[in-house]
Amino acid sequence: MTTPPARSSDAASGTHPTTSSHTSGRRPSRIFGRWLLSFLGFPIGGYVAILVVGPMDSTATALAGGALTGAVIGLAQAWAFGPTRPHVVTWVLTTAVGLALGAAYGAAATNYATDVTSLVVLGAVTGLSVGITQGIVLLRRVGAAALLWPLVLTGAWALGWLISEAVIGSSADQHFYIFGSSGAIVVAVLTAPLPLGLARPWSADSRPRTARPARSTS
Repeated sequence: MTTPPARSSDAASGTHPTTSSHTSGRRPSRIFGRWLLSFLGFPIGGYVAILVVGPMDSTATALAGGALTGAVIGLAQAWAFGPTRPHVVTWVLTTAVGLALGAAYGAAATNYATDVTSLVVLGAVTGLSVGITQGIVLLRRVGAAALLWPLVLTGAWALGWLISEAVIGSSADQHFYIFGSSGAIVVAVLTAPLPLGLARPWSADSRPRTARPARSTS
């Protein structure tokens, strides 16, 4: 008769060796915290665009500045997703394209005005445009639920401009490409269900696994 092989402490306890490291990195609070920090991509992206391109006062500047702003926002969001992120380059490019097109259409539709109504319209149009381009990427991850993303960003980005305009007041006349920190924080909170939802399959993978009993031979 041969004795059964000794089980490791991990197997004996019914846990997977990598469970703790996987779970700790994907807790909802950690995911939410990273996504909340991604709000910094909005003011940083807008500031860089103003420095490099100048104020948004023409179709050319709207396209160039919008693309630059979108690239910074996309990069910040890609980092915030963590292990469940979409392909980084794809996410950054689609965000840049969406914001460039949205800024060009939104600014033209409002004749580059900076009153409250015009800024809300600009936010809605840019949010819709970015939502569509990002939604195409999300289709492979969340299926038909991605169709809701453009609607979410339309409302969230319109609200972002409304809040920022109330905070910065007359400074909005400088033809910024995106709303500031106050609006960006609100947008980050409203859109947090996306990274939290993408993380669910990962958390299921990291559940403890029951070890198979060792077979004995006689």
